[in-house]
Amino acid sequence: MTEAMKVIGIGDDGADSLLPLYRTWIAESELLVGGERHLAFFPDYPGEKRVLKGGLSALIEELREEKRKTVILASGDPLFYGVGSLLARKLNVEIYPHLSSIQLAFARMGEAWQDASFHSVHGRSIKGLAQRIDGKEKVALLTDQENNPAAIARYLLRFGMTEYDAFVGENLGSPQERTGWYSLEQMADSQFADLNVVILRKRRESPVWPLGIADEEFSQRKPDKGLITKKEVRILSIAQLQLHAKSIVWDIGTCTGSVAIEAARIAREGEVYAVEKNSDDLANCHENMAKFRADITTVHAKAPEGLEQFPDPDAVFIGGSGGELRELLAICCSRLRPNGRIVVNAATIETLYEATQAFAAEGFETSITLAQLSRSKPILSMTRFEGLNPIYIITAWAKQGEKQEEQQAKQGGDSK
Repeated sequence: MTEAMKVIGIGDDGADSLLPLYRTWIAESELLVGGERHLAFFPDYPGEKRVLKGGLSALIEELREEKRKTVILASGDPLFYGVGSLLARKLNVEIYPHLSSIQLAFARMGEAWQDASFHSVHGRSIKGLAQRIDGKEKVALLTDQENNPAAIARYLLRFGMTEYDAFVGENLGSPQERTGWYSLEQMADSQFADLNVVILRKRRESPVWPLGIADEEFSQRKPDKGLITKKEVRILSIAQLQLHAKSIVWDIGTCTGSVAIEAARIAREGEVYAVEKNSDDLANCHENMAKFRADITTVHAKAPEGLEQFPDPDAVFIGGSGGELRELLAICCSRLRPNGRIVVNAATIETLYEATQAFAAEGFETSITLAQLSRSKPILSMTRFEGLNPIYIITAWAKQGEKQEEQQAKQGGDSK
């Protein structure tokens, strides 16, 4: 059996960060793989050097055929947002971690890190970070040149997350190490070394928005207030969507964004996409997104236009349509992922009929709830009840059998 390749974590101080045994393994190897910065730590290496960078699949295929003694260098702990997990799945490797940059940062802070929330924006979009970290006491972030500390601070300030102070560790473990605490405003106007990590520490209270945000908390179109999915109907509809932490959600006709925002606060690790035809409503939606810390992808269009930009959903909410309901539902049914749900709010029996007929034609099952709700209202020293508009909540899902098999086959094809 071929000897296992050794994946060795290395610090910013290069070879000096390694145990003598690890240095011996490197010296005795015939192939040394790593980033350009890692390989530069070993200028006198006698064997072949191979740069580890983009296009890892091709390199892994080459390494599958490798018979020589091979060492692969990686930053810090290779299994912490590093190449270690991919290499361990694809190759016969042994992994020897170094201290991670996050571990070093918490050590410099003098704080425990087992209760921190860990996220990476290194080589990834920062989109959605706001709802993922909202309310967390400690947040550790791996950064890159684009999502650097200043860019992260500007992003968080858009969502008013000033309860956080930031600790930035630069070139940790190297002679050029620098650390410091910053307010978000200070961090937004500062420059940092390319190699850095950011730890957010909550110093002040965060706003708390439980499920069922009061209608009056949302910015709405004036003078036509009331164009919002009412709190009680919103809660019932979201319950029918059966969201989970990683759900992909569409909100069609989002208006103020109330459903999309509440969905984003449940599907924190997922993605929420909203489409709205009215520019004034969309402006209110953006204002609400900032207030409630929901980083949603929005499109200004009249559905079904715009939906082609979205990934296939686990859940679709339709709060209203402009006469194109049949076409819209056909698209939603064809794009819905296996075990997904579509929820339609209908204010009229005509829309109820059209929606149920459309779902039947698509081979979907439906369940309908008629929500007839009233809210208490004071009158002099007494209390009366004022009725809300009755709403039909139509929930649809694919029937078991042929239709679901078609969807699962489509999903399998999309993932290849």
